[in-house]
Amino acid sequence: MRKTLYLANPYGFSAQQKALLLPPIQQALVAVGAEVWEPFARNNAVNVAQPGWAYRVAQADFKDVQNCDGIFAIVNGTPPDEGVMVELGMAIALHKTIFLFRDDLRRCTDSEQYPLNLMVFAGLPEWGWQDYYYTSIAEIASPDKALYRWLHA
Repeated sequence: MRKTLYLANPYGFSAQQKALLLPPIQQALVAVGAEVWEPFARNNAVNVAQPGWAYRVAQADFKDVQNCDGIFAIVNGTPPDEGVMVELGMAIALHKTIFLFRDDLRRCTDSEQYPLNLMVFAGLPEWGWQDYYYTSIAEIASPDKALYRWLHA
């Protein structure tokens, strides 16, 4: 049985990003062996004119974070998307396996060690955290990185 990977991302808010940026990442994750749970595809088919829609979407996303095996969080931006950061925080608190993707060249930190706020790395190992941090789509398939080892363990 394939491991489930929650794909925390802000790309579903933009038609262009959803069409151009999201598919290559999803395809790379599936190709390496993950069952990808993409929240916009799974939980956002709601009528936003209906009262309570936002609560229902948030609860569905939270349930997916609770039930997935791990989370692959796209942490581009300065700062990264706040929804992704909340999902990542939930996953860290739930002791999920965490993988980070950032192909944004800007630094977003006051730490010399980490490229983002140090709390984002609380769910990664102190030594070897770089194995859980991806800076390109091509790296997703690398057998030298943590995602590949986790999926094929």
